[in-house]
Amino acid sequence: MRTVKSYPEAWPLHSPFVISRGSRTEAHVVVVEIEQDGVKGIGEATPYARYGESETSVLQQIAAQLPAIQNGMTRSELQHALPAGAARNALDSALWDLERQQQGKTLQALCGVHLASDITTAHTVSIDTPEAMASSALALWQHGATLLKIKLDHHLISERLVAIRTAVPDATLIVDANESWHAEGLAARCQLLADLNVAMLEQPLPAAEDAVLSHFVHPLPICADESCHTREQLAQLKGRYDMVNIKLDKTGGLTEALALASEARQQGFAVMLGCMLCTSRAIRAALPLTPIAKFADLDGPTWLAADVEPPLHFERGVLKLAAASVAD
Repeated sequence: MRTVKSYPEAWPLHSPFVISRGSRTEAHVVVVEIEQDGVKGIGEATPYARYGESETSVLQQIAAQLPAIQNGMTRSELQHALPAGAARNALDSALWDLERQQQGKTLQALCGVHLASDITTAHTVSIDTPEAMASSALALWQHGATLLKIKLDHHLISERLVAIRTAVPDATLIVDANESWHAEGLAARCQLLADLNVAMLEQPLPAAEDAVLSHFVHPLPICADESCHTREQLAQLKGRYDMVNIKLDKTGGLTEALALASEARQQGFAVMLGCMLCTSRAIRAALPLTPIAKFADLDGPTWLAADVEPPLHFERGVLKLAAASVAD
Protein backbone atom coordinates (compact mmCIF):
# COMPACT_ATOMS: atom_id res chain seq x y z
CA MET A 1 0.00 0.00 0.00
CA ARG A 2 1.32 3.43 -0.90
CA THR A 3 0.94 6.68 0.96
CA VAL A 4 0.43 9.83 -1.08
CA LYS A 5 0.73 13.51 -0.20
CA SER A 6 0.14 16.55 -2.39
CA TYR A 7 0.64 20.19 -1.49
CA PRO A 8 1.30 23.61 -3.04
CA GLU A 9 4.52 25.60 -2.77
CA ALA A 10 5.37 29.21 -3.64
CA TRP A 11 8.92 30.13 -4.63
CA PRO A 12 9.74 33.87 -4.82
CA LEU A 13 11.61 35.06 -7.92
CA HIS A 14 14.71 37.22 -7.68
CA SER A 15 13.21 39.59 -10.29
CA PRO A 16 9.86 39.88 -12.11
CA PHE A 17 9.28 37.52 -15.03
CA VAL A 18 7.37 39.39 -17.74
CA ILE A 19 5.79 37.89 -20.85
CA SER A 20 2.94 39.01 -23.10
CA ARG A 21 0.34 37.67 -20.63
CA GLY A 22 1.64 39.58 -17.63
CA SER A 23 4.21 39.65 -14.87
CA ARG A 24 5.00 37.12 -12.15
CA THR A 25 7.01 37.45 -8.95
CA GLU A 26 6.55 33.90 -7.63
CA ALA A 27 6.60 30.39 -9.03
CA HIS A 28 3.57 28.47 -7.78
CA VAL A 29 4.00 24.70 -7.99
CA VAL A 30 2.21 21.58 -6.80
CA VAL A 31 4.24 18.74 -5.30
CA VAL A 32 3.28 15.06 -5.03
CA GLU A 33 5.02 12.53 -2.79
CA ILE A 34 4.37 8.81 -3.24
CA GLU A 35 5.92 6.50 -0.65
CA GLN A 36 6.03 2.72 -0.85
CA ASP A 37 8.01 0.35 1.38
CA GLY A 38 10.15 3.18 2.69
CA VAL A 39 10.98 4.59 -0.76
CA LYS A 40 9.62 8.03 -1.68
CA GLY A 41 9.12 9.41 -5.18
CA ILE A 42 8.58 13.14 -5.63
CA GLY A 43 7.04 14.98 -8.56
CA GLU A 44 6.43 18.66 -9.25
CA ALA A 45 4.18 20.52 -11.66
CA THR A 46 3.31 24.14 -12.39
CA PRO A 47 -0.40 24.92 -12.87
CA TYR A 48 -0.87 27.32 -15.77
CA ALA A 49 -3.85 29.67 -16.00
CA ARG A 50 -3.58 29.78 -19.82
CA TYR A 51 -4.76 26.15 -19.77
CA GLY A 52 -7.49 26.71 -17.18
CA GLU A 53 -5.40 25.42 -14.29
CA SER A 54 -4.89 26.68 -10.75
CA GLU A 55 -3.29 25.20 -7.65
CA THR A 56 -6.77 24.35 -6.37
CA SER A 57 -7.94 22.64 -9.56
CA VAL A 58 -4.72 20.64 -9.88
CA LEU A 59 -4.85 19.51 -6.25
CA GLN A 60 -8.48 18.49 -6.74
CA GLN A 61 -7.58 16.40 -9.79
CA ILE A 62 -4.80 14.71 -7.85
CA ALA A 63 -7.06 14.08 -4.85
CA ALA A 64 -9.57 12.29 -7.08
CA GLN A 65 -6.87 9.79 -8.06
CA LEU A 66 -5.48 9.15 -4.57
CA PRO A 67 -7.32 5.85 -3.94
CA ALA A 68 -6.12 4.43 -7.26
CA ILE A 69 -2.55 5.66 -6.72
CA GLN A 70 -2.52 4.21 -3.21
CA ASN A 71 -3.67 0.87 -4.60
CA GLY A 72 -0.86 0.67 -7.15
CA MET A 73 -1.99 2.59 -10.23
CA THR A 74 0.71 2.36 -12.92
CA ARG A 75 1.99 5.14 -15.14
CA SER A 76 0.21 3.53 -18.07
CA GLU A 77 -3.09 3.51 -16.21
CA LEU A 78 -2.55 7.11 -15.17
CA GLN A 79 -2.47 8.20 -18.82
CA HIS A 80 -6.11 7.15 -19.16
CA ALA A 81 -7.23 8.35 -15.73
CA LEU A 82 -6.29 12.02 -16.16
CA PRO A 83 -6.01 14.37 -19.14
CA ALA A 84 -2.70 15.92 -20.10
CA GLY A 85 -1.75 18.76 -17.79
CA ALA A 86 -0.07 19.69 -14.54
CA ALA A 87 -1.97 17.24 -12.30
CA ARG A 88 -1.00 14.23 -14.39
CA ASN A 89 2.56 15.54 -14.63
CA ALA A 90 2.96 15.76 -10.85
CA LEU A 91 1.74 12.18 -10.42
CA ASP A 92 3.62 10.81 -13.44
CA SER A 93 6.86 12.44 -12.30
CA ALA A 94 6.46 11.04 -8.78
CA LEU A 95 5.84 7.55 -10.17
CA TRP A 96 8.93 7.76 -12.37
CA ASP A 97 10.97 8.93 -9.38
CA LEU A 98 9.60 6.12 -7.22
CA GLU A 99 10.37 3.53 -9.90
CA ARG A 100 13.93 4.65 -10.53
CA GLN A 101 14.68 4.56 -6.79
CA GLN A 102 13.10 1.15 -6.37
CA GLN A 103 15.33 -0.14 -9.17
CA GLY A 104 18.39 1.72 -7.92
CA LYS A 105 18.83 3.60 -11.19
CA THR A 106 19.07 7.15 -12.41
CA LEU A 107 16.11 8.42 -14.41
CA GLN A 108 18.15 8.52 -17.60
CA ALA A 109 19.23 4.90 -17.10
CA LEU A 110 15.61 3.91 -16.54
CA CYS A 111 14.75 5.60 -19.85
CA GLY A 112 17.74 4.08 -21.61
CA VAL A 113 19.37 7.38 -22.57
CA HIS A 114 22.77 8.94 -21.99
CA LEU A 115 22.96 12.55 -20.83
CA ALA A 116 25.72 14.96 -21.74
CA SER A 117 27.55 16.40 -18.75
CA ASP A 118 26.99 19.94 -20.08
CA ILE A 119 23.67 21.02 -21.60
CA THR A 120 23.43 24.45 -23.19
CA THR A 121 20.17 26.02 -22.08
CA ALA A 122 18.39 29.14 -23.19
CA HIS A 123 18.27 32.00 -20.73
CA THR A 124 15.23 34.22 -20.91
CA VAL A 125 15.13 37.96 -21.47
CA SER A 126 11.71 39.05 -20.26
CA ILE A 127 9.73 41.96 -21.66
CA ASP A 128 10.91 45.46 -20.79
CA THR A 129 12.03 48.60 -22.59
CA PRO A 130 14.41 48.06 -25.51
CA GLU A 131 17.28 49.47 -23.45
CA ALA A 132 16.55 47.29 -20.43
CA MET A 133 16.19 44.16 -22.55
CA ALA A 134 19.47 44.90 -24.33
CA SER A 135 21.14 45.38 -20.96
CA SER A 136 19.72 42.08 -19.67
CA ALA A 137 20.87 40.26 -22.79
CA LEU A 138 24.35 41.72 -22.49
CA ALA A 139 24.59 40.76 -18.81
CA LEU A 140 23.59 37.18 -19.62
CA TRP A 141 26.09 37.05 -22.48
CA GLN A 142 28.86 38.39 -20.25
CA HIS A 143 28.04 35.64 -17.74
CA GLY A 144 28.50 33.02 -20.45
CA ALA A 145 24.98 32.49 -21.83
CA THR A 146 25.20 31.96 -25.60
CA LEU A 147 21.53 31.03 -26.24
CA LEU A 148 19.01 33.73 -25.34
CA LYS A 149 15.22 33.44 -25.45
CA ILE A 150 13.64 36.82 -26.10
CA LYS A 151 10.10 37.32 -24.83
CA LEU A 152 8.03 39.72 -26.92
CA ASP A 153 4.50 41.06 -27.14
CA HIS A 154 3.13 43.07 -30.07
CA HIS A 155 4.81 46.35 -29.08
CA LEU A 156 8.26 47.71 -30.05
CA ILE A 157 9.27 44.51 -31.79
CA SER A 158 11.92 45.98 -34.08
CA GLU A 159 13.17 48.41 -31.43
CA ARG A 160 13.65 45.66 -28.87
CA LEU A 161 15.25 43.17 -31.24
CA VAL A 162 17.59 45.68 -32.87
CA ALA A 163 18.74 46.86 -29.43
CA ILE A 164 19.33 43.28 -28.28
CA ARG A 165 21.13 42.21 -31.44
CA THR A 166 23.34 45.30 -31.26
CA ALA A 167 24.22 44.45 -27.64
CA VAL A 168 24.91 40.75 -28.32
CA PRO A 169 25.86 40.40 -31.99
CA ASP A 170 27.17 36.84 -31.60
CA ALA A 171 24.47 35.33 -29.38
CA THR A 172 22.02 32.73 -30.68
CA LEU A 173 18.58 34.31 -30.32
CA ILE A 174 15.19 32.61 -30.24
CA VAL A 175 12.03 34.69 -29.98
CA ASP A 176 8.84 33.76 -28.10
CA ALA A 177 5.74 35.85 -28.74
CA ASN A 178 3.45 33.72 -26.51
CA GLU A 179 0.50 33.99 -28.96
CA SER A 180 0.56 37.80 -28.92
CA TRP A 181 0.90 38.42 -32.67
CA HIS A 182 -1.70 38.20 -35.43
CA ALA A 183 -1.69 37.31 -39.10
CA GLU A 184 -1.51 40.89 -40.31
CA GLY A 185 2.13 41.87 -40.55
CA LEU A 186 3.42 38.41 -39.67
CA ALA A 187 5.43 38.01 -42.87
CA ALA A 188 7.22 41.30 -42.32
CA ARG A 189 8.00 40.40 -38.73
CA CYS A 190 9.39 37.03 -39.75
CA GLN A 191 11.62 38.75 -42.29
CA LEU A 192 12.82 41.17 -39.61
CA LEU A 193 13.76 38.25 -37.38
CA ALA A 194 15.56 36.52 -40.22
CA ASP A 195 17.45 39.71 -41.08
CA LEU A 196 18.59 39.89 -37.44
CA ASN A 197 19.75 36.26 -37.59
CA VAL A 198 17.15 34.99 -35.13
CA ALA A 199 17.34 31.19 -35.05
CA MET A 200 13.68 30.39 -34.36
CA LEU A 201 10.28 31.97 -33.69
CA GLU A 202 8.05 30.35 -31.08
CA GLN A 203 4.23 30.48 -31.14
CA PRO A 204 3.65 33.84 -32.83
CA LEU A 205 -0.13 33.42 -33.24
CA PRO A 206 -2.90 32.35 -30.88
CA ALA A 207 -3.37 28.59 -31.05
CA ALA A 208 -6.86 29.08 -32.50
CA GLU A 209 -5.34 30.93 -35.48
CA ASP A 210 -2.87 28.21 -36.50
CA ALA A 211 -4.56 27.72 -39.85
CA VAL A 212 -2.96 30.97 -41.01
CA LEU A 213 0.39 29.19 -40.95
CA SER A 214 -0.68 26.51 -43.43
CA HIS A 215 1.73 26.78 -46.34
CA PHE A 216 2.94 30.13 -44.96
CA VAL A 217 6.37 30.75 -46.45
CA HIS A 218 8.69 31.79 -43.65
CA PRO A 219 12.43 32.50 -43.62
CA LEU A 220 13.13 30.97 -40.19
CA PRO A 221 11.78 27.93 -38.29
CA ILE A 222 8.51 28.36 -36.38
CA CYS A 223 7.91 26.33 -33.21
CA ALA A 224 4.56 25.31 -31.70
CA ASP A 225 4.22 25.75 -27.95
CA GLU A 226 0.68 26.50 -26.83
CA SER A 227 -0.52 24.66 -29.94
CA CYS A 228 1.18 21.37 -29.02
CA HIS A 229 0.45 19.42 -25.85
CA THR A 230 0.40 15.74 -26.85
CA ARG A 231 0.66 13.49 -29.90
CA GLU A 232 -2.97 14.25 -30.70
CA GLN A 233 -2.07 17.70 -32.08
CA LEU A 234 0.73 16.61 -34.41
CA ALA A 235 -1.48 15.87 -37.42
CA GLN A 236 -2.93 19.38 -37.46
CA LEU A 237 0.49 20.98 -36.98
CA LYS A 238 1.92 19.45 -40.16
CA GLY A 239 2.60 22.12 -42.75
CA ARG A 240 2.21 24.84 -40.12
CA TYR A 241 5.18 24.38 -37.79
CA ASP A 242 8.74 23.11 -38.10
CA MET A 243 9.31 22.35 -34.44
CA VAL A 244 7.36 21.51 -31.27
CA ASN A 245 8.14 22.68 -27.74
CA ILE A 246 7.69 19.79 -25.31
CA LYS A 247 6.98 20.64 -21.68
CA LEU A 248 6.03 18.04 -19.08
CA ASP A 249 3.31 20.30 -17.70
CA LYS A 250 1.62 20.26 -21.11
CA THR A 251 2.10 16.57 -21.93
CA GLY A 252 1.08 15.45 -18.47
CA GLY A 253 4.46 14.00 -17.62
CA LEU A 254 7.50 12.26 -19.03
CA THR A 255 5.54 9.19 -20.17
CA GLU A 256 3.63 11.10 -22.86
CA ALA A 257 6.54 13.49 -23.47
CA LEU A 258 8.79 10.63 -24.57
CA ALA A 259 6.08 9.30 -26.87
CA LEU A 260 5.40 12.77 -28.28
CA ALA A 261 9.10 13.37 -28.93
CA SER A 262 9.47 10.07 -30.75
CA GLU A 263 6.42 10.56 -32.95
CA ALA A 264 7.20 14.21 -33.63
CA ARG A 265 10.66 13.35 -34.92
CA GLN A 266 9.26 10.54 -37.05
CA GLN A 267 6.92 13.08 -38.65
CA GLY A 268 9.76 15.48 -39.39
CA PHE A 269 9.40 17.97 -36.55
CA ALA A 270 12.44 19.19 -34.66
CA VAL A 271 12.08 19.16 -30.87
CA MET A 272 12.54 21.92 -28.33
CA LEU A 273 12.47 21.09 -24.63
CA GLY A 274 10.92 23.76 -22.43
CA CYS A 275 9.78 24.36 -18.88
CA MET A 276 7.60 26.58 -16.75
CA LEU A 277 8.83 28.61 -13.78
CA CYS A 278 9.78 25.75 -11.48
CA THR A 279 12.39 24.27 -9.17
CA SER A 280 15.18 21.87 -10.07
CA ARG A 281 12.82 18.96 -9.25
CA ALA A 282 10.81 19.66 -12.39
CA ILE A 283 13.91 20.05 -14.58
CA ARG A 284 15.35 16.73 -13.39
CA ALA A 285 12.15 14.99 -14.46
CA ALA A 286 12.59 16.28 -18.03
CA LEU A 287 16.30 15.52 -18.47
CA PRO A 288 15.83 12.25 -20.45
CA LEU A 289 14.54 14.40 -23.33
CA THR A 290 17.64 16.58 -23.60
CA PRO A 291 19.60 14.30 -25.99
CA ILE A 292 17.08 14.85 -28.80
CA ALA A 293 16.31 18.54 -28.23
CA LYS A 294 17.54 21.03 -30.82
CA PHE A 295 17.02 23.76 -28.23
CA ALA A 296 16.79 23.25 -24.46
CA ASP A 297 15.01 25.99 -22.52
CA LEU A 298 15.43 24.85 -18.92
CA ASP A 299 16.25 28.04 -17.04
CA GLY A 300 13.14 27.99 -14.81
CA PRO A 301 15.09 27.47 -11.57
CA THR A 302 17.51 30.29 -12.40
CA TRP A 303 14.67 32.78 -11.80
CA LEU A 304 14.17 31.62 -8.21
CA ALA A 305 15.53 33.52 -5.22
CA ALA A 306 16.20 30.08 -3.70
CA ASP A 307 15.89 26.56 -5.13
CA VAL A 308 15.22 23.09 -3.72
CA GLU A 309 18.07 21.11 -2.20
CA PRO A 310 20.05 19.80 -3.89
CA PRO A 311 19.72 22.28 -6.76
CA LEU A 312 20.86 21.70 -10.29
CA HIS A 313 23.97 23.67 -11.21
CA PHE A 314 23.72 26.36 -13.89
CA GLU A 315 27.00 27.98 -14.92
CA ARG A 316 27.85 30.26 -17.84
CA GLY A 317 24.73 29.38 -19.82
CA VAL A 318 25.16 25.66 -19.24
CA LEU A 319 23.29 23.17 -17.09
CA LYS A 320 26.08 21.09 -15.58
CA LEU A 321 25.05 17.57 -14.67
CA ALA A 322 27.26 16.10 -11.99
CA ALA A 323 26.37 12.42 -11.53
CA ALA A 324 25.24 12.93 -7.94
CA SER A 325 22.95 15.87 -8.71
CA VAL A 326 21.09 13.91 -11.38
CA ALA A 327 20.70 10.79 -9.28
CA ASP A 328 19.44 12.54 -6.16
